Amino acid sequence: MTYLMSFKWLKDYMPRSLYGRAALILILPVITVQLAVSVVFIQRHFEGVTEQMTRSIALDLQFLLDGVNEAPDLAAALLVTQQVAEPLELTTVLPATDVPSQSSKRWRDLTGGTVDRLLRENLDDLGPVVLPNSARAELWFDTAHGPMMVSFGRGRVSASNPHQLLVWMVVLGVFMTCISYVYLRNQLRPITRLAKAATEYGRGHVMTYYPSGANEVRAAGTAFLDMRSRIERQTQTRTMMLSGVSHDLRTPLTRLRLGLGMLDGEDVEPLIRDVDDMQGLLDAFLDFARGDVEGDAEPSDPIALAHQVLADAARIGQAVSAGVIDDGSEGDCTIAMRPMAMRRAVENLIGNALRYGAEVRFSVFVTPKAVVFCVEDDGPGIPADQREDAMRPFTRLDPARNQDRGTGVGLGLAIVEDIARAHGGVLRLGESEDLGGLKAEIVLGR
Repeated sequence: MTYLMSFKWLKDYMPRSLYGRAALILILPVITVQLAVSVVFIQRHFEGVTEQMTRSIALDLQFLLDGVNEAPDLAAALLVTQQVAEPLELTTVLPATDVPSQSSKRWRDLTGGTVDRLLRENLDDLGPVVLPNSARAELWFDTAHGPMMVSFGRGRVSASNPHQLLVWMVVLGVFMTCISYVYLRNQLRPITRLAKAATEYGRGHVMTYYPSGANEVRAAGTAFLDMRSRIERQTQTRTMMLSGVSHDLRTPLTRLRLGLGMLDGEDVEPLIRDVDDMQGLLDAFLDFARGDVEGDAEPSDPIALAHQVLADAARIGQAVSAGVIDDGSEGDCTIAMRPMAMRRAVENLIGNALRYGAEVRFSVFVTPKAVVFCVEDDGPGIPADQREDAMRPFTRLDPARNQDRGTGVGLGLAIVEDIARAHGGVLRLGESEDLGGLKAEIVLGR
């Protein structure tokens, strides 16, 4: 009962899009008002008017019927019908033939049932009541001189054209709803433009956007532009800072390498190795600073990219095997991405896997909705509770993957995650079912 009263069950039946919910908010009150007005107006007005008019003509019909029954013969009865029916605008046939077996009315007759019921309540010896159309009403009576048919205008017992009210309500309701929908769409368009601009920026695309619409939407658009500007300034500041640090440190490192190259002895090689490690750390810092996602996205073939990565790995002797290279899209499998950045991300995952495992497998899956780059290894893997920490910058995990297995400052997975997010995708870490080690997947939406 609490669940029903909370109306949470309605969420499964509500539209998901903003346009759908706005249309529901617009149309539902219009339909509700039309139904309520129609029911109340028809029940109270049309039925009330019909009852008054039917009771009024029932008195005239009863007067005519009494006169016919009191006439001594058929000729006198016909004289009564002429003297009474004509002034009352009633058409009579006495004796009547082809008497119908039962009453009848059209299915769309809104007041026919009320007319039939009231006539039978107020008239004696009433037979079939036939309401063939909205213009005439035909009644049959059993009189002392045989069956008598009385017909008169339908407007004397029913309000004329009751369906016209419904027609006008529906037509005007649809017309006003269309006008309101056009206006509402113009009001919602700035919101959708803002959502599209935010989505594209999340994928690394700077889309031209100008605040428009209502004051609240303009305020949200202005706040988005300010936020985007601050993020871009922070990114540029971080890149310039690390680039400057890297440039300043490269000069003394180069002098150290040159100086060590002029020395002889067994102690020189470890020092040169340390200088190379420091150079690698600086390069890692710089790659993380710029995210390696510079440039515009372009249509690229992920299958061709996978073959290039496997060919380069084989050329330098890396133990990387080809897994499933599946093009299940049944058509053009190109996707908008930065080939160099994505290749860097995949090679980063492969290098990370080779550092901690002896066997590495690279696979690509292409579906109509997504492209998945998958790298699996047979190493120690990463525990489930530490996978989120593994993607944070400057994080090294122990004992599964530690610095003893290779140099680094914990920026590899962070760089891959930045590249995936810049493409509107995500980096997922799991456990390889076949190899038993880490399973890293870059998932890009199409």
